[in-house]
Amino acid sequence: MRRGEVPHAGASVTARALRVLEAFTPERPVLRLAEISRHSGLPLTTTHRLVGELAAWGALEREPGGDYRIGLRLWEIASLAPRGLGLREAALPYLSDLGRITRENVQLAVREDLSVVYVERLAGRGAVPVLTRVGGRFALTPTGVGLVLLACAPADVQERALAQPLVRHTEKTLCSPEEVRRVLAEVRRTGVAVSDRQVTMDAVSIAAPIHGPEGTVVAAVSVVAHAATADPRALAPLVQVAARGISRSLGAPGLPSSVA
Repeated sequence: MRRGEVPHAGASVTARALRVLEAFTPERPVLRLAEISRHSGLPLTTTHRLVGELAAWGALEREPGGDYRIGLRLWEIASLAPRGLGLREAALPYLSDLGRITRENVQLAVREDLSVVYVERLAGRGAVPVLTRVGGRFALTPTGVGLVLLACAPADVQERALAQPLVRHTEKTLCSPEEVRRVLAEVRRTGVAVSDRQVTMDAVSIAAPIHGPEGTVVAAVSVVAHAATADPRALAPLVQVAARGISRSLGAPGLPSSVA
């Protein structure tokens, strides 16, 4: 069973409620009762009861036309996740400065198993469009933040990530495990990752690691810029300075005095 999946037959009330919430996705943020039933795989009567209870608690909100969407109460609870809240608060001043200086998209991300989860994203005026959103997930290997997080992950995580089929998003996407391993070694050597048109053909991402109080890499910060005009060599030191500032705010010990 995949991560996040909940069995249908004999499932607990909690498991069925989670199936209701999982019916909502970025592609279908607003659903009618029958659609929730279909996407969750639950009987309409069960869905009706659970949706009513979730709406009463605030996890769902009912619109005047009868449609439902995720409620603010759920967002309030989710914002308490320690890797999101404390990290985001420490990082925001540095992300804002980085966005102001570069006028590009600035992203903050963490790794959860074999995925990147985006904790924050600031969009620059006129910046290149990106596919990411706050709370969204993406594969590790094609993204700048993902390459940083994978390069600093335990060896077994790297092997599991490279054992998966590597999805080709563009003609530039690295789909060879050997190529990715070489890139990861370079990231560890330089302390910066560059993803050049691996997700879309108009964007390049430059990322650097963020260290926590234990000295381990807990997150990554990146700038996503127009591939046609960006100079990764000029952007890399700016990203690294932001990463070091966030690391200091988190209490990271023994930071290097210079950037690559």
